[in-house]
Amino acid sequence: MLEHGGRLGAASRDYGIAPEDWLDLSTGINPHGYPAPPVSARAWQRLPEDDDGLEAAAADYYGTTELLPVAGSQAAIQALPVLIPGERVTVLAPTYAEHPHAWRARHVTACPAAALEASIDATDVLVLASPNNPCGTRFRRERLLDWQRRLAARGGTLVVDEAFVDAAPAESLATEAGRPGLVVLRSLGKFFGLAGARVGFVLAPAALRARLAEQLGPWPISGPAREIARMALADRAWQATTRAQLAGEGARLAALLAASGLGTSSGTALFQRLQHPDAAALHEHLARGGILVRHFAEPASLRFGLPPDEAGWSRLARALEDWATGKGAPGDAPRR
Repeated sequence: MLEHGGRLGAASRDYGIAPEDWLDLSTGINPHGYPAPPVSARAWQRLPEDDDGLEAAAADYYGTTELLPVAGSQAAIQALPVLIPGERVTVLAPTYAEHPHAWRARHVTACPAAALEASIDATDVLVLASPNNPCGTRFRRERLLDWQRRLAARGGTLVVDEAFVDAAPAESLATEAGRPGLVVLRSLGKFFGLAGARVGFVLAPAALRARLAEQLGPWPISGPAREIARMALADRAWQATTRAQLAGEGARLAALLAASGLGTSSGTALFQRLQHPDAAALHEHLARGGILVRHFAEPASLRFGLPPDEAGWSRLARALEDWATGKGAPGDAPRR
């Protein structure tokens, strides 16, 4: 099993801190998620039905009818390698670890963003995330569509994971769905803060969607999750307010990290990634104080999600100040 953020139970056991006493910044999930109301009794009592309005709400939100609801984009990440042909697979590196893991039966080449252009004509499948997780790298729509055309001309496929694009939807390729050789993955887990509902969408040509639906089987999403997802996708007022709020908080997090003397970070409205030679020691320092962030060994870096409230912001600021002034817990590594 690959490591992911949000492993609060393991952190509680490792550090002897109760789950409710942690400030969990490890996931990149919106801490101000969609305020889902109670679901109807019908959603609990009947099998999910595809005429419940979810597909229509998603089509309106994404700007395309070329979509298939799935149990979170993770379900598609695992299923697509069975359905998409091509032996030579290029995967952006670093990126969400489930992508290279899913394609491991093929000849996989890990490729940094700067080298992707040179790799297009020597690959059958290109897999990337935009914005990328964990570093926030973005790819212009025009460049992505050029790569899609070049790949599709010889039967290749571009797979774009847009899990973090909802805060800046103009960057999305959703409205281009249906083009040959283009697969776009979307999720309600990050921006909407509904990771536990396990709702995502695959935007792709009809033939691929049909094969994927056949592989995933009936009722991939529960009735209650479909009902909540439909409401969230249709709530344009909440979406607009949330985009403005996240933009401000993302900038605030970047400024806080910079003011702490840790250097310049990169990321999205939902997280910041900080490369630092003492990332492991800083991760340990924060964890001993009950603050959980995501640690990456290569390159040495940490990913910080957004605090949920002012108490959380103050707690993070104090912990970073303690690190900068050498007031960490006993055993912390010396500062550089």
